[in-house]
Amino acid sequence: MFEMIVATKSSVPILGQIASILGWIMDGIFRVLDGVFGIQNIGLCIIIFTIIIYVLMTPLQIKQQKFSKMSSVMQPELQKIQKKYQGKTDQDSRLRMNEEMQLVYQKYGVSPTGSCVQLLIQFPILMSLWQVIYKIPAYVGSVKEVFTTVVGQITSVNGYTDIIQDFISDNKITRVQLVLDNGKASSDSVIDFLYALSPSQWDKLADIKEFSGFSNAIDSTASEISKMQTFGVLNIADQPWEVIKTAIAAGTILIAVCAILVPLLSWATQMINIKLMPTAQQSNDKENTMANSMRTMNTVMPLMSAFFCFTFPVGLGIYWISGSVVRSIQQLIINRHMNKIDLQDLIDENMKKLEKKREKAGLPPQKITNQAHQNVRNINPNQGKNDQKLEEAYKNASKAKPGSITAKANMVRDFDERNKKKK
Repeated sequence: MFEMIVATKSSVPILGQIASILGWIMDGIFRVLDGVFGIQNIGLCIIIFTIIIYVLMTPLQIKQQKFSKMSSVMQPELQKIQKKYQGKTDQDSRLRMNEEMQLVYQKYGVSPTGSCVQLLIQFPILMSLWQVIYKIPAYVGSVKEVFTTVVGQITSVNGYTDIIQDFISDNKITRVQLVLDNGKASSDSVIDFLYALSPSQWDKLADIKEFSGFSNAIDSTASEISKMQTFGVLNIADQPWEVIKTAIAAGTILIAVCAILVPLLSWATQMINIKLMPTAQQSNDKENTMANSMRTMNTVMPLMSAFFCFTFPVGLGIYWISGSVVRSIQQLIINRHMNKIDLQDLIDENMKKLEKKREKAGLPPQKITNQAHQNVRNINPNQGKNDQKLEEAYKNASKAKPGSITAKANMVRDFDERNKKKK
C-alpha cells in the first residue's frame, strides 16, 4: 500500500530528531542553490543531499567492511567449531562451543558484535533520510512557504474539506489522505495534498467554482512549485506509470521513455551496487543455504525497487538511483582501499585499540592464551604459523608509559616468564 504523505514532521523518537537535522541540511542546500546560483530545483537538491549524507557515512562503511574482511578469515575457524559441536545440545557442549568461538574472536582482536554497531548507527540515518525525501514540505521550509498564501485562501472556503476529498477521489490520488482537525483538514494536510498534485491536476483545481475567486493564486502557486519539481522532462510529483500512460496517449514518446528509465535505472544501479559488495566464501551446507537466501534477496530487492518506482513519485526514484550510484562509487573506492590493507596490519590495529580500551578501564593488558593457540591449532593446523605474529601484535599493543598500570602488569608477566624458563 502507499504511504500517506504528511507535512508534519515524524514524531518517532530518535528518527524524528535525526530527520529534523537532515531536513535542516536539505533546506540549507535548497537555499544555497537558490541564493547563489538562482536554481530552485527539488530534484537536484535531492541528488546533492543524498551525495552529502552518503559521503558522511563513508567511515562507517569502511569500519563495517574491515570487520567483514576479518570475518572472512575467521569464518572457516568458526565453522569448524560449529561442526565439532554439531548435534550436541547439552548445556556443557554449548558453553564449550561459545568459549572456543570467543577465543577465535580474541585471537583476531575483534568483537562478535563488531558490525552491529555500524548498522545500528546507519539504520536510523537511512530511515530518517527516507522521511525527509518523502515529506519534502515538512522539512524543507523553502518549499512549504510556497503554499502559505493559497492554503490560507483554500481553508477560508466553507466546506473546503469535502471539496478536496471529492477531488482526491475523482482523480484517484491514492497516496494522499487528509488529516482532520475538528472535522476539517489541517493546513499541513492541505499542503500534502497540493504538493502531490501533477500539473494537469493543478489546472483542474483552479477550475473548481468554489475556488474561482483566487484561481490566479492557484495558477501562480502551480507555476512556482512546478518549476521546483521539474527535473528534465519529468515532474518529481508524478508517478512514472501515470506519466507513461499519458505520454503514450499523447504521442510524446520522449517523456514515456524518460519515465520508463526511472524504474529501470533504479534496478540497474542497485544491481551494480550489489555486485561490487564483497562476499565471504562459504564452506558448509548451512552457510551455502544462507548464501543462496542472500543471493535470492539480492535479486528480488532491486526488482521490488523497480516495481515501486512505477507507482511512487519520480522524486523517490531519483533518490534511489542517486543513492545507488553514490554507494557504487563509494564501494569502488573502499574496495581499492581494502585491497591495500594487509591482514596482519588490520589485526595489529584491532589489538592496539583493544589494549587502549583495557588500559583506559584500568585493566591489565590481555594476551593470547595458550588455550587459544591450542584450540585454534586443533581447529586448523595451518593456522599455527600465524600465532607468533599475533603474539607480537599483542606485545606491541601492550607497550605503555613507565609507572602505568599496564607497565606494572608487563613487569609481572615478564617475571612469570623468567621463572618458567628457570624451571
